[in-house]
Amino acid sequence: MTLTIATLIPAILLLVLGGGLASGHSLVTATLKSLPRSQRAAYVFFGVGAAWFLHTVWHLSEADFGNFSTQLFIGFGAVALLSFKFVPDFLAVRGLCVLTLLGANPLLAAAYLEHYEQPQRLFMVTVVYLAVALAIYLGASPFRLRDFFEWLFRIPGRARVVGGVLAAYGLLLVGVAFTY
Repeated sequence: MTLTIATLIPAILLLVLGGGLASGHSLVTATLKSLPRSQRAAYVFFGVGAAWFLHTVWHLSEADFGNFSTQLFIGFGAVALLSFKFVPDFLAVRGLCVLTLLGANPLLAAAYLEHYEQPQRLFMVTVVYLAVALAIYLGASPFRLRDFFEWLFRIPGRARVVGGVLAAYGLLLVGVAFTY
């Protein structure tokens, strides 16, 4: 993956999320409020996250538990399937966290060893590391996302301000992506 593509991916995600929040549309508000406990979102986000993780486990090299990849695949696959039955609360949030953590790797790999040649890559790297930290936090306490959405939509203009900031940073990343 090129550094330009790796910068455009978080830029587009920030523009979509920020634009949705800044629009103040009731559909966006309702969707975000219902997201943490949504069963459909759990099937999509956790399902895709589990499939991506299991694909990664299946393709482990010999140095990374490669001799046990089949056993790990079966064990993690069972845990993923049983999660839908035994821990369905906030599974969508955990799925988003898994996708964030897995998606951060190729983005950060694209910026690896570009220290002096491309210092503007730090705009992308910073937002990715913040997303990783947030994913670890929300993975451990997924109910905090519900609490955040309650806080975000309690005061009418707050979501628009947060959305504007996210969209502005997304626009900054779009500009940075074309400077490499």
